[in-house]
Amino acid sequence: MENSQKKITWSLQDNKRTEQERNIFKPTGKPAKSKNITYLFWAVIIVLAISYLLPFLYEDRVEVCLTETYCFNSQDNIFLYGLYVFFNITILLLAVFGAYIVGKKIGQKFKI
Repeated sequence: MENSQKKITWSLQDNKRTEQERNIFKPTGKPAKSKNITYLFWAVIIVLAISYLLPFLYEDRVEVCLTETYCFNSQDNIFLYGLYVFFNITILLLAVFGAYIVGKKIGQKFKI
């Protein structure tokens, strides 16, 4: 390498990159895209899939009554029971998140 520098460099290309190739990794000034919606979508899909898998893992028959006249069980009505489990998990997660938000606001109000 005749055009190599005398001192040791860490460049793997031996400084042969063009100016355009060097500018590829410079920031463009565009804000980074938020992926919160994508993460939320996949979290809902995963919780829904787990809700439908739970009746298959638990072999006993579980009966749920929404009112006195309307009841369904985990073996005959898999779709309704899966939705029931999904909504229960969602309510629990929202309650935990709500408690976190309320606790955070109370903690900011009463700083010790």
